[in-house]
Amino acid sequence: MADLQHLPYADSAAFGEPDDPPPAQAPTPAAFDLERARVLLAAQLVVDGHNTLGQQLDHTHWQDLMYGSVLLDTDIPRIRAGGVGAQFWSLHTGPDATGDSAVSATLDRIDAVTTLIASCPEALRLVTGADEMAEARDSGRIASLLGPVAGAALADSLGTLRAYHALGVRSATVAGAHWTATGLTPFGESVIREMNRLGVLVDLSGAAEETMDRVLAVTSAPVILSRSAARVLTDHPGNVSDDILRRLRANRGVCMVSFAPGQVCHDDQPASLRDVADHVEHVRALAGPESVGLAGSYGTAVDAPHTIGLEDASCYPNLIAELLHRDWSEADIAALTWGNAARVVREAKAPH
Repeated sequence: MADLQHLPYADSAAFGEPDDPPPAQAPTPAAFDLERARVLLAAQLVVDGHNTLGQQLDHTHWQDLMYGSVLLDTDIPRIRAGGVGAQFWSLHTGPDATGDSAVSATLDRIDAVTTLIASCPEALRLVTGADEMAEARDSGRIASLLGPVAGAALADSLGTLRAYHALGVRSATVAGAHWTATGLTPFGESVIREMNRLGVLVDLSGAAEETMDRVLAVTSAPVILSRSAARVLTDHPGNVSDDILRRLRANRGVCMVSFAPGQVCHDDQPASLRDVADHVEHVRALAGPESVGLAGSYGTAVDAPHTIGLEDASCYPNLIAELLHRDWSEADIAALTWGNAARVVREAKAPH
C-alpha cells in the first residue's frame, strides 16, 4: 500500500509525534471529499488507459506485481487501493524497432503480458470487450486489456493487425508509424477501416495533428487518446490541441488524461494533482463529459519523476477528491472513471 504521508488529503495529525502534536484544525472539505471519493470508487471503479509495466517484465517477477514491490509505482495492492477495475497494458516496444523487428518485439511483449496475467488469476483477467470488463470487475478481478501496440509494429500488413487481434489486442496507435505522414497514406486509411471492422480501438496519442484530422475523417468508430492531456495548458508533443478535443465530441471518442508530470506541469513548476485536475476539466469543457477518462501512465520505477499527489497507482482517490471539491457531480465522476472508457470499448466492436 502507498505511504499515506504523501497523499495530499491524508490526515496528517495521525503522523505527528506524541510530544509535538500538530495544531488543532477544523475538518476541511477536502478531507470529507477524500472519504466520499473512496466510497464512489468502491462502487464505480477506474479504467486506466495506460500502464507501461509490460516494458519492465524482463526484470519483474509476477510475485512483485501480486504482492507488491518497493521498486515499482504499480502493483496489485496499489491498483486495488486506487480503485482501478480495468487496465490497458501498453505493448509499445523501443523506438528503434521497425519492420520485422518491431513485430517480433511486440509478440514477445504480448507473450510476457499474457503470461503475467495468467500468473495472477485471482487478481487479473484478460478481457477483449466491455461485457467481459464488467464481468471481471464484478468478480473482483482487474480487467486487463492488451494495447496499444505501436503503429510501426503493423509492418505494412493488415494480416499482422488481424493476428494481433486474434491474440487479444484491442488498441493500436497511429503515431510514429512509417505508413503515416502528413495525414494518412492509402495504406494507413485501409488500416483504420480494418481496425473499425475488427473492433480494435484507434489510439491517437502522440500522432501528428494532421494524422488525427484524417483519422477522424475516416473512422466510423470512436477513437481514444490513451495518454494525452491538453496542449493549451502544457505544450507537450504527447498532448492534444483544442481543435481535436472539439472534434472528439462529435466522434464520441475519449481522451484519457495522462498523469505523466511532463504532460501536465504548469510554468516549469513541479506537476501536482491539481494540474491534472485542470487538464481533466479542460478536456471535459471542450470534448464533453462523455469524452474524458484517466491514464495513470504508471509502470515505471518509483524513483522516476511522478506528479505530486499521484505518485503511484493507489492515488486515484486523491484526484477524485479534488474533482468533488470542484463540484463535479457523481454522474460525471462515474463517466470519467468507468463509463466513458467502457462505452468506447463497446462501440469499437459494434457494427458500423
